[in-house]
Amino acid sequence: MTHLRERHVTMIALGGVIGAGLFVGTGAGIALAGPAVLISFGLAGILALLVLRMLAEMAAEHPSGGAFSVHAEKAIGPWAGFTVGWTYWAAVGVVLAVEATGAAKIASGWVPAVPQWAWVLIFMSALTAVNLVGVRNFGEFEFWFAGLKVAAIVLFLALGAAAIAGLLPGVDSPGTRNLSDFLPHGWGGVIAGFMAVVFAFGGLEVVTIAAADAENPQHAVRKAVRTSMTRLLVFYLGSMAVVVTLLPWNDSEVGASPYVAVLNRIGIPAAGQIMNVVIFVALLSAINATLYGAARMLSSLAERGEAPKALLVKKNGVPRNAVLASTAFGFFSVLLNYLWPDTVFLLLLNAVGSALLVVWAFIAISQIRLRRTMENPAVPMWGYPHLSWLALAGIAGVIVLMLSDEQARGQILSTGVLVAVVAAVALSRSALRRRRGDRTLSR
Repeated sequence: MTHLRERHVTMIALGGVIGAGLFVGTGAGIALAGPAVLISFGLAGILALLVLRMLAEMAAEHPSGGAFSVHAEKAIGPWAGFTVGWTYWAAVGVVLAVEATGAAKIASGWVPAVPQWAWVLIFMSALTAVNLVGVRNFGEFEFWFAGLKVAAIVLFLALGAAAIAGLLPGVDSPGTRNLSDFLPHGWGGVIAGFMAVVFAFGGLEVVTIAAADAENPQHAVRKAVRTSMTRLLVFYLGSMAVVVTLLPWNDSEVGASPYVAVLNRIGIPAAGQIMNVVIFVALLSAINATLYGAARMLSSLAERGEAPKALLVKKNGVPRNAVLASTAFGFFSVLLNYLWPDTVFLLLLNAVGSALLVVWAFIAISQIRLRRTMENPAVPMWGYPHLSWLALAGIAGVIVLMLSDEQARGQILSTGVLVAVVAAVALSRSALRRRRGDRTLSR
């Protein structure tokens, strides 16, 4: 029971990117770009798929629970592996708390007698237990969590397509009426929408971490990437096509929750509560996968001497101490939810919201450099080196756009400070090790 099966890895690849951000966060993209959010999502999806393909190429050749941290170390140097590994771990530790807070808000609405902080404690305790029991246990939970999310999107697409085609009783098809003003805010709106939706693709990196726990890592990552990439584009673009075709893009209900707005439009009873259940499942899935990825990254750092050796303690293939350490901020958020239940969610999210771009940038640079050492990669990056450089340019472009945007600037700068601090620690450690080595040689 110490390995993941291929079906686990494949579903983790699909479910890892289908998070609560897709179901609730896409309204902001529609408000900024209008129906042209389809272009925004297309651009973001292409960038995400290029990053996933680069990850897959490296993971197939060098499978490791440290994934892109190990790749960065091999390609750039120990300081890079340390920086991206600890940045990722710190960021997903905060994201874990954000996800638990989001799930707790929904649960508190269903059972108001239980305070929000208590729900956070319940979810964190339950999913920590899941991750401690065994890797196959994690895989089975994530398989069904992800399966429910995929089923919800498939059903949404089927109902939406039927409504657009005029096949649902009592629902008039709008035809293409709502698409007539396709670029209400011009291409500037498309770019703004792109910045808003690109973060919805966060989570794709977990599949290469999980592949290292598969019985056949190379085959598992190849199959997972091949089967998930096109489906993800269909899910994302298809969902947005249904929303902007059925409803006016500037409808206030679309901005608040596009999926609920569509379900209301086609007459599904209790649409809001149905989506709350879907979002709740998506958040529990995200907590499960985030904790898994954080623990494996921390364990990998310990294996390479970049974290305390005590984190290497394993049982049933599970790095138990790394799992417990990775839950630290999640459990600390119980106190934060007790003190500031209404503001903690946004404050936490803004602190690390841009760390995804840092991870993606390291992935792109690592793949460009490591590819030179590979003769016949099992999962080759398309159009190397041109598409690899295009992806890196796209990531840099998002960072520049965020720096020029007043609302996004604080988020990217706070992430920049975090990365700078971690990199400074990494470089100081490298310098200290060199001095120790020089003293040893001089004796």
